[in-house]
Amino acid sequence: MSTPTNTPPAVPAGYMQNAAGHLVPTDQVREQDLLRDEVARDLAEEARVLNRALTAFKRRALTDIADLVRIAGERYDVKLGGTKGNVQICTYDGRYKIARQVAERITFTEELEAAKALINACIERWSQGANPHIRALVDRAFRTDSKGQIKTAAVLELLRLDIDDDEWQGAMEAIKDSIQANGTAIYVRVYERVGDSDQYRAIPLDLAAVA
Repeated sequence: MSTPTNTPPAVPAGYMQNAAGHLVPTDQVREQDLLRDEVARDLAEEARVLNRALTAFKRRALTDIADLVRIAGERYDVKLGGTKGNVQICTYDGRYKIARQVAERITFTEELEAAKALINACIERWSQGANPHIRALVDRAFRTDSKGQIKTAAVLELLRLDIDDDEWQGAMEAIKDSIQANGTAIYVRVYERVGDSDQYRAIPLDLAAVA
């Protein structure tokens, strides 16, 4: 079986390929369409370059930090290394701080559906006296994102509610039983000290955070 690639097929000179895969003579393409194509193509190509640079940076950062941890262990005859565990390093003058953070990816099993049913039963039973904010919190917890995935943080928020009710407590146990670790995500975050203060601000490495 051949492996699919992102390399587009060759387009004959004097033609452009539209989104449906049809070849269109370049002189028949509207000027605005040509301009839009040029801008989108230039930005996409630059984004690919940046993506490769970020990938290389993360790989180097993780390797350098792991080496630093290993070297520190060798000084005390302790075998350390790898990418497990949170590590924070700073420059000698304290201006820059680099953090390696390891977070578990959390998913939920089918037992979450049982928790949802129990919670809904609680709310129905409390319908005359329940705080409407609880209903809003529950609705938000079980709402899915654009990919149809339950928002982990919102569900875990429910565990923080101190509600003295046997059925509610049963629902919370069902949530706990439904939690499943599904690998880990490793982050590299870079911070710069704000002036001479003890505060640090992140150096954004994602588009959404860049001003």
